[in-house]
Amino acid sequence: MRRKATKSPSEELSLSNCVIIRPEDLSSDKTPYIQFSSAPGNEFIVAIRNSTAIPTGTIGFNYAQREWSRISLNQDIELQPYRFSKSSLLAQVTFEVDFFIKKKATPESLNTDEIAKEFSINYPSFPLTKNQVLNISFKKKLLSLRVKKLIVADVSALKSDGDRKKNPSSLEANIGLTMANTEFSFEKVQESVINLVGSKKSGAGSQVSIINPDWNFKEMGIGGLNKEFSNIFRRAFASRVFPPDIVDQLGIKHVRGILLYGPPGTGKTLMARQIGKMLNAREPQIVNGPEILNKYVGESEANIRKLFAAAEEEQKRLGLNSGLHIIIFDEIDAICKQRGTASGSTGVGDTVVNQLLSKIDGVEQLNNILIIGMTNRKDLMDEALLRPGRLEVQMEIGLPNKDGRVEILKIHTNKLTENDKLDSSVDILELSKATKNFSGAEIEGLVRSAVSMAMNRYVKAKSTVEIDEDALNKLKISMDDFRNALLYDIKPYGQSCYEELLISYILLTGIVMWGDPVKYILDSGKLFCEQVERDVHSRTLNVLLSGSTGSGKTALAVKIAQQSGFPFVKITSKHNIPRHSDQAKVQALDKLFEDAYKSELSCIILDNLEVLLDYAPIGPRFCNPVLQILITLLGDTPPKNHRLLVIATTGELEFIELVRLAKQFHIVHVENLRTSEQVMAAVKVNKINVTKI
Repeated sequence: MRRKATKSPSEELSLSNCVIIRPEDLSSDKTPYIQFSSAPGNEFIVAIRNSTAIPTGTIGFNYAQREWSRISLNQDIELQPYRFSKSSLLAQVTFEVDFFIKKKATPESLNTDEIAKEFSINYPSFPLTKNQVLNISFKKKLLSLRVKKLIVADVSALKSDGDRKKNPSSLEANIGLTMANTEFSFEKVQESVINLVGSKKSGAGSQVSIINPDWNFKEMGIGGLNKEFSNIFRRAFASRVFPPDIVDQLGIKHVRGILLYGPPGTGKTLMARQIGKMLNAREPQIVNGPEILNKYVGESEANIRKLFAAAEEEQKRLGLNSGLHIIIFDEIDAICKQRGTASGSTGVGDTVVNQLLSKIDGVEQLNNILIIGMTNRKDLMDEALLRPGRLEVQMEIGLPNKDGRVEILKIHTNKLTENDKLDSSVDILELSKATKNFSGAEIEGLVRSAVSMAMNRYVKAKSTVEIDEDALNKLKISMDDFRNALLYDIKPYGQSCYEELLISYILLTGIVMWGDPVKYILDSGKLFCEQVERDVHSRTLNVLLSGSTGSGKTALAVKIAQQSGFPFVKITSKHNIPRHSDQAKVQALDKLFEDAYKSELSCIILDNLEVLLDYAPIGPRFCNPVLQILITLLGDTPPKNHRLLVIATTGELEFIELVRLAKQFHIVHVENLRTSEQVMAAVKVNKINVTKI
């Protein structure tokens, strides 16, 4: 087709650096790029933008475009659609930068990293030609950019399995198309008053892949989560590597939501913040879930709409060229509970969930947003929010394994090592073994506690507090400081001082080895622990110790759990289970098993099952809701790579069999003393004076 050249209708359209044409003449949705020629042999590729402000039969050029392509006003221009090949995708672009109006310009420093970020956001999938001139607005100043060098990437280096070539071949080109991770660098025009500062390089890097296999997570302050990071980028950002038109041809949509869930202190919030920093996107909005809620009718829903207002406005204005907007919800379960479960008659919680659902994946879908939610209680969240299209990528951030704990310990002791404050006796590998079930936050707390132990050696508290200044120069954190911190201050996930006191109290008098029956039970317990830990077919095992009152069932159960070496050990008895209501007991048991599943190896002791069930020989016999939840929980299988040993005790085996709970257990009988030899053995071990008896 042929059109007459004219000016861009407005300054805003002129700064888009696209040619302007009416939608009925040529639709930018169907034909985003065109090729034109001002003279034989001079072909130019540009992006088009539709506007009804330009007359029919004309095409609008800004001043820089007319000067660059040597087009005069009212000149007839021949146009034809242009399609970029994958070999034209740009890995690197170098610009020469100067002020648009040079005479009035005053000396000023400009950050090249900020310019690159603004350019990549406002001009994604943008065609560039060598020596092309673009005018952009940066911090209310007009800049002129001339394309000096274009490097195209070899996209054939991409592999779906994540094994990518470290140095994909590249070559210089005269024309190309920018991508989400194109690297931009800037050079100052000679005699320009601009002073460029910054690294001159920005974006995701020179590699085509948005996931860098050589990424150093330690520098980000996160350890043990390399696999989780890689999985998130593969699921959530792979589609953002390619230009929008290629993604549109594939018929896919970008992932708009990520949910990070897991125990407290495992790095969910830190990971979300780092994702926001790593992406070439708008400044992330970080929102605590409870901040959304408001006592006034309609205000909570309005707060949700405000979070999405900037993304909606930019998508309407720029369409596919809109930048990525990130919204981070901390404690998202506070505003996204299951609808219909909230107490009260206002229904505010339900309407907030409805408003959030409609914004993420409603009638007017936004394709320029990324929601990152974090929670410790995924089970409380509304199921509609977890389906594909909403919080589609759900990643469990669990407790770190041994290698992860080594990484985290090195991160938090890095400054101590650099400043020669870490004693040579400190063994990171030994500490990683001693910190089973520690979260990242607990390991950080362990290092702080060890430092405080070392500092306390040089503080003398008398009538005044004095510091031994000479000794401070010799201050070093030793392995004993870490051992003391583990002993007195920091406990792993799921453990508490109450648990340790209870175990110590139960085993206060020790186990009396009065005969083979006791040895048989302890040996059997050792075999049970080995079976759970090593048998590939047995991820869970339920054992019931049955015996009369005073036979030592609880002590034997605790001893077996203690000797197992499992990092998570919990004792459930009448002392730490709520006694106010049946529902409170059910919730406590449910949470107990849920916490146990978060550890790789766990042991739960259910002491006196008949007491937990409120069994009584007469009157109301037992609590049926607790019975049903126990049957359900004992019959469940732990998640993959998680193993559970349940040791229960009872003095009412007939009742346990009657309610059909015994079917869930392997039953071991705990015998009483029967023979005189056994009695004398017990007396001898306890050093009881027989004459007094």
